[in-house]
Amino acid sequence: MHYPEPIAKLVESYMKLPGIGQKTAVRLAFYTLDMKEEDVNAFAKSLISVKRDLHFCSICGNITEEDPCEICQDTTRDRSIILVVEESKDVMAMEKMREYHGLYHVLHGVLSPMEGTGPEDINIASLIQRLHDDEVKEVIIATNATTEGEATAMYLSRLIKPAGIVVTRLAHGLSVGSDIEYADEVTLLKAVEGRREL
Repeated sequence: MHYPEPIAKLVESYMKLPGIGQKTAVRLAFYTLDMKEEDVNAFAKSLISVKRDLHFCSICGNITEEDPCEICQDTTRDRSIILVVEESKDVMAMEKMREYHGLYHVLHGVLSPMEGTGPEDINIASLIQRLHDDEVKEVIIATNATTEGEATAMYLSRLIKPAGIVVTRLAHGLSVGSDIEYADEVTLLKAVEGRREL
């Protein structure tokens, strides 16, 4: 059966989202059709706002409405520690536990030779630039416990250690193959407390 063009286009749009197959996309499209018009308008405005109003912090690479971001501007944060994460959603997961008070650096990905992602494709250069500040004493690498995350951690360790900065890695309180954003606060806290030098 052929769907009317507006529904077909909406199904195609939903299928571009990760983890959404055709059946789910069709279900979402018809759900959207049944929504109140003001709810659909609010949804559309939210999508546009995310693209128009958010950008990356020029210091840490986190998503923000203002530059530099709120965390980089916060003078009460411990500036001697930088926690390196893969994505902005990982910063939000770490902030939920309310126990880490240092700064962050978002890589926007990991090294993955299989996918053609090298050091120049992720946010490494600005991290190295930040390390020229004598205030930084420790870099905590909090990439996910995947093959790519481990490879990125080892690469960063080899790059940073010669500068005399302590490089630590989150303890493996996080299960291998899992993402930081899905871990609970207690697991994240234990992982930060049990970090080790690389």
